Amino acid sequence: MPSASFERSIQVGAPAEVCWPVLTDVDRIAGWVSLISGVVELEHLSSYEAVLADRFGMFNLKADLSVKVVELEEGHRIRFHAEGRDRHVNTHINVEAELRLDPTDDGTLIHVSGEYKVLGTVATMGASTIQKKAEMILEEFFGAAERSLATL
Repeated sequence: MPSASFERSIQVGAPAEVCWPVLTDVDRIAGWVSLISGVVELEHLSSYEAVLADRFGMFNLKADLSVKVVELEEGHRIRFHAEGRDRHVNTHINVEAELRLDPTDDGTLIHVSGEYKVLGTVATMGASTIQKKAEMILEEFFGAAERSLATL
């Protein structure tokens, strides 16, 4: 069962009160990660649906994700749990993550941390392949966040 923790931070010049509405605007951030599509906000800052789709070797993964906010400090921190399954490829995905904004003298430190687990057929591709995909997701998210917040 491939699983791993992840943690990444970036410093941006915008204050936290400017960053928060951008980073919690699902319509805006839905396009930041190429593997994620079909994002639907069921209840603002509470529950969402999305599709994670990618190719893993000979497998085409398409997992419907249910995303639930489990803890919220408005303007500062959000923790969520995402879980989904692709029944065709027999794969289960579980993600626990946190987004935290820490004000600094020159803007905001944006910090994302968490853990993911992958079970089933795609897990047979190996932990390193799955870890590369996870790193790509973080790179895309933070790259888009930096570009979006630099213009504010």
